[in-house]
Amino acid sequence: MATPKTLEDLFLDTLKDIYYAEKQILKTLPKMARAAQSEEGQAAFLQHRDETQGQIERLEQVFEIVGKAARGKTCEAIQGILAEGEEIIEEFKGSPALDAGLISSAQAVEHYEIARYGTLIAWAKQLGMKQAVPLLEQNLAEEDATDKKLTVLAVSAANAKAA
Repeated sequence: MATPKTLEDLFLDTLKDIYYAEKQILKTLPKMARAAQSEEGQAAFLQHRDETQGQIERLEQVFEIVGKAARGKTCEAIQGILAEGEEIIEEFKGSPALDAGLISSAQAVEHYEIARYGTLIAWAKQLGMKQAVPLLEQNLAEEDATDKKLTVLAVSAANAKAA
């Protein structure tokens, strides 16, 4: 009989999931920046690319803290969200609605990450992983700030242009 899975197993599984997701996002952000029509949109995607690099490094520190190799695990959810973003780029290329669509798909990514980091923080606290908590909290704070910036970008320009 298999050993019952623990919260620690779940934590590690989710950590691998978000690690994979961040690496996929890192590859996708330059494409989104190239596709964006507004300079603000391009700048936002490129700034988030730099932040994502830092988030990956913090996740690697968390893997170190828990004594595991930093390895991702294929995350179907993020693949689906990113594929939707690719579709928007294809279908709305050259249209006034493109930037609004890009922002919308970027926010879907942010909300996924926010959910994952929130869960990891709660579990890390429960498991007494005191060193991991601030690293995960920093990632969550950046994702949250990016989401808010994207909302401002959408409301101040992209949505009106799309309409």
